[in-house]
Amino acid sequence: MRKTTFVPASLGVAVLALGLTLAGCSSTPTASSPSADTMSSSSAMPSESPMSTADHMSKTGTFMGLNGKSVKGTVTISGSDLTLTGFSSDEGPDLHIYLTNGTDEAAVSAGKQIDPVAFDKESQSFMLNGVDASMYTDVVIHCDKAKAVFGAAALS
Repeated sequence: MRKTTFVPASLGVAVLALGLTLAGCSSTPTASSPSADTMSSSSAMPSESPMSTADHMSKTGTFMGLNGKSVKGTVTISGSDLTLTGFSSDEGPDLHIYLTNGTDEAAVSAGKQIDPVAFDKESQSFMLNGVDASMYTDVVIHCDKAKAVFGAAALS
């Protein structure tokens, strides 16, 4: 039988790893940053349940940065399409777009993840396959790796 003991040095390693993870969501762009072209932004994963989105529904919102981050642009939801225009965000290693009812971590956890989002691509479109967007009040840009909200747009 193998016995595992907790060594205080492993705590330091864990703290260092957490610090590096949070630093990965820094707003300082670098020339050696990976290209956002490798991120998919034209398709969404299918929903767990087949709910229909109202075809005539149209909502828009303007992004604002949160938690010291910069996010700009507009979001439009029309039928089953979510479109970003004039979009830009501080760089993050694991940015995703969510439909939520609020802008904090609890709202993101309870919301619906749509797809990865490119921080530097001005126009992006996402299919809301089976997602009833009328059930949500906000669109949130979230760094999943650091569990940090970068910005949000209230839908109206």
